Amino acid sequence: GQSAETDAMVSDDVVTEEDSASENEPEQTEIIEEAPKETVEEEEEEPVSLMGYNMIANGDFAEGIDNWISYLNQGQADFACVDEQLVVTITNNGSLMHSVQVAVGDFALYEGCEYEVSFDACSSIERDVEYRIQINGGDYHYYNQEILHLTPEMQHFDITFTMEEADDPAPRLCFNMGNIDAEGLAEHTITYDNFEMYCIDESGRVGGSSGVDTPDVQVNQIGYLPNAAKIATLTGETLDTTFDVVDAANGEVVYSGSVSAPMENSNTARTEAQADFSDFTTPGVYKIITENCGESYEFTIGNDVYEQAMDAAVKMFYFQRCGEALTDDCADEFAHVACHTQEAVYYDDQNRTADVSGGWHDAGDYGRYVVPGAKAVADLLLAYELYPDAFSDSVGIPESGNGTPDVLDEVRYELEWFFKMQDADGGVHHKVTCANFPGTVMPEEETETLYILPVSTTATGTYAAAMAMAARVYEDVDSAFAAKCLSAAELAYDYLENANGGNGYRNPSDIVTGEYGDGNDADERLWAAAELFRTTGDSKYETAVAQILNGDYPGGFGWADVGYYGTYAYMTSDYPDNSAYAKAKTCMETGVMAVIANAAADTYQSSISGNYPWGSNMTIANNGMLLVLYDVVTGEDHQDVASAQLDYLLGNNGNSYCFLTGFGTLSPEGTHHRPSQSLGTTLPGMLVGGPNNGLDDPYAAAVLVNTPPALCYVDNEQSYSCNEITIYWNSPLVFLFAASK
Repeated sequence: GQSAETDAMVSDDVVTEEDSASENEPEQTEIIEEAPKETVEEEEEEPVSLMGYNMIANGDFAEGIDNWISYLNQGQADFACVDEQLVVTITNNGSLMHSVQVAVGDFALYEGCEYEVSFDACSSIERDVEYRIQINGGDYHYYNQEILHLTPEMQHFDITFTMEEADDPAPRLCFNMGNIDAEGLAEHTITYDNFEMYCIDESGRVGGSSGVDTPDVQVNQIGYLPNAAKIATLTGETLDTTFDVVDAANGEVVYSGSVSAPMENSNTARTEAQADFSDFTTPGVYKIITENCGESYEFTIGNDVYEQAMDAAVKMFYFQRCGEALTDDCADEFAHVACHTQEAVYYDDQNRTADVSGGWHDAGDYGRYVVPGAKAVADLLLAYELYPDAFSDSVGIPESGNGTPDVLDEVRYELEWFFKMQDADGGVHHKVTCANFPGTVMPEEETETLYILPVSTTATGTYAAAMAMAARVYEDVDSAFAAKCLSAAELAYDYLENANGGNGYRNPSDIVTGEYGDGNDADERLWAAAELFRTTGDSKYETAVAQILNGDYPGGFGWADVGYYGTYAYMTSDYPDNSAYAKAKTCMETGVMAVIANAAADTYQSSISGNYPWGSNMTIANNGMLLVLYDVVTGEDHQDVASAQLDYLLGNNGNSYCFLTGFGTLSPEGTHHRPSQSLGTTLPGMLVGGPNNGLDDPYAAAVLVNTPPALCYVDNEQSYSCNEITIYWNSPLVFLFAASK
């Protein structure tokens, strides 16, 4: 676990595609701009000149090479600054053009402008390299490209080109030094120096778009249950004092109300107000209309308002299945043949292989990871355990109609893979991935060597907890499977008892896929013991829980911080120790109070304050789940604040997006999800990461600088830190849907 945050109760920034290691970050979509329309137009009429400055920072390497990005995929090389030059020492040039690559960003290209690039380069052996200026994601196509022949004599290159595509705020200049003209080159060095890039003619510049034209009245774009709290949010230069709810079909005013007093929202740096129409309960399709702020997107009020969205959010897990063919009847255009069916190599004993097919692809890439997988399993099992009637047997997966709710069939698919990740001594391997992230390909096209990475106590602990939950939930569905889950959980826990604490996983240096690193396993041990105690009643597990509750451990419902899973499991067990119970309750209560305070201070009732981390939509969903589960064990009522978190995710936020793909009026289309990117259409039912004021990818850093935290979102596949998807972002959303039905 990691230490819990006060403002964002479960931050757990997702680490699926790290900028420092991958060229596989993701088409260009428009970004949200909240400025009044006339201001944006003024800026476009008088664009800042692009002429007269070198666009490549530190092009003479006087300040080292820190702004350059190195990348290896089947190649081997060292990158260094020597005598104020970039020197690449290549010991293996690999089999791909990009097996060895170096790149630099932090500049922008504008449609219709002409540019000149110049630099010096030489190689200790004669060879070809590929120069390119390219889009930094998607298919990585180039805007300008040449094959250059290098010799031991330093040469000066001058290249001019015109940007013929739409503006790109975050391209990259890169050199591919892999297999350009020959594989297996002898060890050699390539030296670069004196990079300059100038716009030399901006007379043909094409005006860019001003962004998505969004309303100044935000609502849950899917809608509301009749008796739920319903609050819209108004923003703009002149806020209204009254509002109307209008029938979308005939324009008839069906409800009128007063707008709250304006308040300053530090998360958006805007003055905003609320329009509360909670006591309007008549089913139908409506809009909010005001005199100054205009009208909202349409929304529905009805008892079945979330059914389609919830089914899509559950079916998302089917689309993430690995190791089996997704068929036309279930997957439509996202159908594909079975992927990743080859045996995988154990990283720490490469003479050993195993069949580890199955499970869910974790995110927009195709890695499979036990730690985040266990969180996703836990959320879905908690939702089913509390709200079984919310789930159907007709989502549209191969098992639909078999008499078992589809969510349990889907979770079982992941658990069957979990079994394959456990060693005979109980230890659980952390993940199965290739050494690098794949390009923008369908899953069956990733055919590199699969590696089974070493055992970690964090994976083993979360595995034990998830399996103990499964043993309890599946007892009435398939008792033999439940028994197998319990045996696996107990074996994993035995391993934990004999393992030294804290050996959280870290990637080996040549593995650059998602790390899910975590140096504190106290919370994973707490969760494992608490679930086993709840399932078995064995006092040895209660003793372990009480001991951990007496020490320091992080709360949370993330992939790294899982303490709340443990405290909830213990508080719902049959024989809690009163002292330990009080400590568990205090842990959850501290989180609940912070969530409530944050929601009260935010116009959209966002439960985050100040810092919107990578995967902030998970944080929002987790915080809603925290409120619901706390109410289950205490009998308190925070339902309105919990449902407000769902409203935020579905459109009542400063970005005007329903963050669930395929739903609402405005939802993400440029998702960082390889099947969606490969097919050119976005899979419905995926929750994207959302605002991230860390600006943790080059595209976000280019277009969102100086943007208020809650508005740091861009709908673009290159922005993996805003617009990627994961199974464990969808899982707490499914929980909130189930709790709302």
